[in-house]
Amino acid sequence: MAVDPKTTCYDGACAQSYQVYLQQSGDHKAILQCLHNILPGEFKRIGVDKSSLDVLGVGSGGGEVDAQILTLLQSTFPAVPITTDIVEGSSQLADNFKALVAKTSNLQKISFAWHFMSSENYEKQVKANGDMKKFDFIHMVQMIYYVDNLADTITFYQSLLKNNGRLMIIVQATNSGWDILWKTYKKELAFDGITDRSSSEVIACLKSLGLKYEEHATPNTFDITECFNPSSQTGKSLLNFLTAKNNFYESFTPEIRAGILDLLRNKCSTEKDGRVIINNNASCFLVYA
Repeated sequence: MAVDPKTTCYDGACAQSYQVYLQQSGDHKAILQCLHNILPGEFKRIGVDKSSLDVLGVGSGGGEVDAQILTLLQSTFPAVPITTDIVEGSSQLADNFKALVAKTSNLQKISFAWHFMSSENYEKQVKANGDMKKFDFIHMVQMIYYVDNLADTITFYQSLLKNNGRLMIIVQATNSGWDILWKTYKKELAFDGITDRSSSEVIACLKSLGLKYEEHATPNTFDITECFNPSSQTGKSLLNFLTAKNNFYESFTPEIRAGILDLLRNKCSTEKDGRVIINNNASCFLVYA
């Protein structure tokens, strides 16, 4: 299937910046710590008396978090067959995910179906085909910034849950450094396909839809000192990813650049022992069927 051309913001240079961000931020480590705390109990409840289990990952990227989720599910129900559908718009990250599956023995026991397209186009395809496959567990990790209509997206995926299923949404926490940056420089950081959503928007949406949910804090901080060294390639890559630009220093006027750097240092972060530590907290929502 051809890759959806609309959703390749994680290909090329952007994908490289993303990998630097993952290495420096510990983002996945913080998320996985949260998941290891909450998912085993959830999976035991979801999988009671099930002869098979169906999982959907939306915006799964390179599959690093998916692999851990699926491993947790397998360890909870080692004898139950698992199928996994993956929706991912970046061809580069999708290839990374396939490579991860190829070298991970326990993942090779799972039946994968790949959908190389945006979330919205997956929704259109499902509705057009009348193929409403239901899932026990659906996860959307740090991807709701890339959907046009949050309420429509949550409504659609929540409708795909089986009885007792869960939809998991992980998003930046309100007043995290990322949230402050994007809301302060909303106009300058505006990018086709990316919005400045955080946990407060998700809560308001879930309440407006009348959906039952739980929220779990996912605390995280990381060192962005290199962002203030113009000669640091790591710093440049982090700034590129934080602002969703291929080249931070060429994308903004000197005044905007200075303002963003000042905000990152003084409003989004704290200083400790001469290092600049950004607040990178997230929230994990479990939405009920």
